[in-house]
Amino acid sequence: MTVVGLDDTDSRERGMCTTYAAARIAERLSQVAADDASEDVTDTVRRILLVRLNPAVEYKTRGNAALAIHTDCDLDRAFEVARAELESLAETADDRTNPGLVVADHPAEPAAIPEDVGQFARRAIRDHLEIDDAAALVDRHDYRSWHAGDGRGRIGALAAIGSWRELEEWTSELIAYRERGTWGTTRDVDVESVFAAADRGYPEAWDTVDRGEGETVCVPHTPGPILYGIRGDDPETVRRVATEIESEPVASRRLFVTNQGTDVHLRDGTIADVRDGRAYRLAGHVASDPETRRGGHVFFPLETEPPVSDDDTDGDGAGGVESDGTGTVGTDDAPTLECAAFEPTKRFRDHVRALRAGDRITACGEVSDGTLKLEKFAVRELVRTERVTPTCSDCGRTMESAGRNQGYRCRECNTDAPGKTEIPLERDLEEGWYEVPPCARRHIAKPLVRGGFDAQTHAER
Repeated sequence: MTVVGLDDTDSRERGMCTTYAAARIAERLSQVAADDASEDVTDTVRRILLVRLNPAVEYKTRGNAALAIHTDCDLDRAFEVARAELESLAETADDRTNPGLVVADHPAEPAAIPEDVGQFARRAIRDHLEIDDAAALVDRHDYRSWHAGDGRGRIGALAAIGSWRELEEWTSELIAYRERGTWGTTRDVDVESVFAAADRGYPEAWDTVDRGEGETVCVPHTPGPILYGIRGDDPETVRRVATEIESEPVASRRLFVTNQGTDVHLRDGTIADVRDGRAYRLAGHVASDPETRRGGHVFFPLETEPPVSDDDTDGDGAGGVESDGTGTVGTDDAPTLECAAFEPTKRFRDHVRALRAGDRITACGEVSDGTLKLEKFAVRELVRTERVTPTCSDCGRTMESAGRNQGYRCRECNTDAPGKTEIPLERDLEEGWYEVPPCARRHIAKPLVRGGFDAQTHAER
């Protein structure tokens, strides 16, 4: 089996799409096979992998996708065809577009791909790699390669090749492409038909629309060739949903095997060890009540160690994680990390605002500039009571502190209390997982509707 890996053909300003380049190469490979055969042959392309790499990489255009085409075509012929298409399609007039092509010859079994190439793919999804890392590995395995500019695209091209060995979970996406003359113009897609098709395909096909925001998530707004893309677990379902959408003429359709919607970018970690440019799954306590700042962004600090209240005035050591009424818990020396739900996450921010100091959660997202950008979180344990200054049983007034470790006293009635009292808290959250809505979800992030989570889920539609 010949594997054709490619990446970095598109431009933020000029458009194009690497999935389109891969689809064009696959089409040409099939044509070449048919032209060379003396009799009818089946499609020489077995599958196309659409591999989302680390979403925090600064060089990405939008979704940071790399592609790998699995074909029965001869390696040299496949290289010639792919190179010719990339030279024609890649937007190299943009200095930030640096396409790369890597072509390998391996048996069809995933295990036949070298282990170090598979590990390279995992690192490309979770870390930052250099061009020299890819070039050295290409040389080591005697792969054919081509590039333009600095050839940064070789990183993604090689990672796409290795992903077939390294990754275990795959989903599907059916992408419909526009006719060339329509690129850059407003897309003509019937919104009602999209919502109707999405309802019929859900939950096997997900993130087609955002019902809360009334958006057709599957229809992009960029000037590239994609008309719409339908994602899901079942390839037949995404095909059916796509055919039910009423739109402008479709030039072509292509089904991709992809790591979208899998959370493969997340790594388990600790707050003390996080690094910028990587995505994590972190456990901790909310250290203080969330704060809404200018622009509608919501922030709160996540703390590593179980916080202990300072107000254990009765000396029984039972401070626990209850809020003391100030909106702050914890210790001064416990590692903390700021977490944020930014305005584009829309209604997800209401769930974040409902958190309280002392809640135990698992937070997921990318760390950038020392802040974790929330993609989802799980409530593990909610603060159910609040410790407040007691009131006088005689006059109903709020008592005052009688001094350190001396409890509280009513100055009018001279009644006293040994410490703060607990009152129940009404909470707008339940235990379980919460996620950003489809309109704000990253390609690689796993929707809760896909299942496999370790607690109850509150899926967004």
